[in-house]
Amino acid sequence: MSSQPNAISEHGWTAIPLDADAIFAGAPYLIKPVHIHAKDIKFPHDDPIVVRAQRNAQDTLPIETYNHSMRVYYWAVVILQQQFPSYASTLSFSTLALACLLHDIEYAASKSQAEAVCEAIIRHQDLGSEGMITFLGQLLQLATIFDNIGSKQELIHELTQEEVNKLFPRRNWNSCFAKTIREEVRVKPWAHSTHLGKSFADDVEKATFMAEYE
Repeated sequence: MSSQPNAISEHGWTAIPLDADAIFAGAPYLIKPVHIHAKDIKFPHDDPIVVRAQRNAQDTLPIETYNHSMRVYYWAVVILQQQFPSYASTLSFSTLALACLLHDIEYAASKSQAEAVCEAIIRHQDLGSEGMITFLGQLLQLATIFDNIGSKQELIHELTQEEVNKLFPRRNWNSCFAKTIREEVRVKPWAHSTHLGKSFADDVEKATFMAEYE
């Protein structure tokens, strides 16, 4: 694994607690969120690796899944910049974008970047309270479960939520995702999704946090 000092900060390898509640010390946020316009959220369109990954995602993923991936990126950037500003100055937005867009990496990314993205993807549903995770992995978790079930819903300003959901419509995402979870568990009873509990699919489907945008 690549762990040079620059790669650690650039690709989010810093070890932080897996338990998000411990990071926020039981509070809804570290810094009170403010409204940031969706149009002002940076996406690395100038990175050819990201461009290829985004094109592949658009061509191969259902629109509901692609929109979810893009929302997760936008949520992650807002959380990064407003809650973890010291990391925002060093973390690669390209690495973050790849983690949100990809399941596989075949785009000539650097070894360190590829490893960081794979680690984050592998553990993005590895929820729990014991042990450590990379900063990138935790950021991906926070943004993903925010989009799926509204966990820590006060992390992002309501106006920012509204703008991002208009930019990348949910299209009944919660029902779509719940159906996918149930099918995965049916076909692969050993799947990691079983770690989240038998009620996880129901929790996703019944989540009301984003109901007005569904």
